[in-house]
Amino acid sequence: MRFQTQRPASWQSCIACGNEMVETDPHSRCTACGGLLEIQHRPPAMTPAELIQRFTERRGGQPGATASGVWRFREIVLPSADAVVSHPEGNTPLLHRVALDSWAGVENLLLKHEGHNPTGSFKDRGMTVGVTQAKRIGAAAVACASTGNTAASLAAYAAQAGLPALVLVPAGGVATGKLAQSLAYGARTLLVRGDFDDCMRLAEQASEQLGVYLLNSINPFRIEGQKTIILEMLQQLAWEPPDWIVLPAGNLGNTAAFGKALREAKRWGLIERLPRLAAVQAAGAAPFARSFAENFARRHRVKADTVATAIKIGDPASYDRAVQAITETEGVVLSTSDAELLEAKAAIDASGIGCEPASAVTLAGLRHLVTTGVVKPAQRVIAVLTGHILKDPGQLLRYHQELEPPPAGANRPIEIEADLREIERVLRKQSLGPSAHAPQGDNAHF
Repeated sequence: MRFQTQRPASWQSCIACGNEMVETDPHSRCTACGGLLEIQHRPPAMTPAELIQRFTERRGGQPGATASGVWRFREIVLPSADAVVSHPEGNTPLLHRVALDSWAGVENLLLKHEGHNPTGSFKDRGMTVGVTQAKRIGAAAVACASTGNTAASLAAYAAQAGLPALVLVPAGGVATGKLAQSLAYGARTLLVRGDFDDCMRLAEQASEQLGVYLLNSINPFRIEGQKTIILEMLQQLAWEPPDWIVLPAGNLGNTAAFGKALREAKRWGLIERLPRLAAVQAAGAAPFARSFAENFARRHRVKADTVATAIKIGDPASYDRAVQAITETEGVVLSTSDAELLEAKAAIDASGIGCEPASAVTLAGLRHLVTTGVVKPAQRVIAVLTGHILKDPGQLLRYHQELEPPPAGANRPIEIEADLREIERVLRKQSLGPSAHAPQGDNAHF
């Protein structure tokens, strides 16, 4: 349909054919051609300076939705929403560690850590908007396909909203920390004998034929929430964009969201230039990187295989929107091996920050971009970490305790007898023992 009267505050538009649908239409795809939908907004009725002032006033405000790092930006996320379902979420830090500057080969790397969200991943930003929309349209139930993080987030927000939740995850292919969250928050959890792409196909069929509201990242309201990663980052940088933003790429929802956020921020005068996006995939799940290498001449699909389960996706649902984001920002797409991403993860963990395996492709990818001269050491870089270190404790423990030979970053635990001399032996071996000036004998303290 085409709106014949004054534009509403927001509406849905197909990126393939341009068909327009009302904001409350429950379909997850275009009803005319089946293409991906995008939320369009009327330009805010404020100047850029007024908008920034509004966002600043809400930062660190009283408890409630506007204290959220998503709903603080409601004028350019979902201005028509009244009652929102918020934990709250967002308000994630920008972190700096000198050791990671050196590891990546840049002068000042900042990490935007989305693992600080309520359920431990960036998914909460999209889910607060998606579940709010589900409540607005009177959805009877919500559903998603997931490699774990989406399931955990959907389960938590659906529980808060009082909505039945259905999650489809690959049997044997979900990290224990994520599966535990889905079960604990009360979602009906289906272990599908297949991979994520099988789960996604079933979830879409359930949406079309059984009437459940689909909350994967093909849902355009999810993208509206996830674009606040960029809005909050820009606010933290006083609205001065970095040169590069490096992010993990799996189902490509964040790649799409980041491009949309930057496009709108420039259109509405919040920033003067676009940073470049660098989307990084795991080598065993890199269909987007393969397409980029061919200038997006064709869309690739692969059988995904990587230790980074959060991005173990062979047929990314948000492909078309992500192509637009990379093209508009003159971005790049690359992949990194499992060995490289695990080495990068060990460096991030050892810096005291920590992340799940999928997040670490950002640091591994950045190091490659610096080595090849694409990113210059003096350029300002933000790398996004998408998930908490405890999302995949099994992989973490395997890396440190089981791999043979031990990787360079492995930190093997040491079993000892119940004897103080054993502790002294370990400390001396690690050059952590008492100095020459320390008291000895019964009065010695380490």
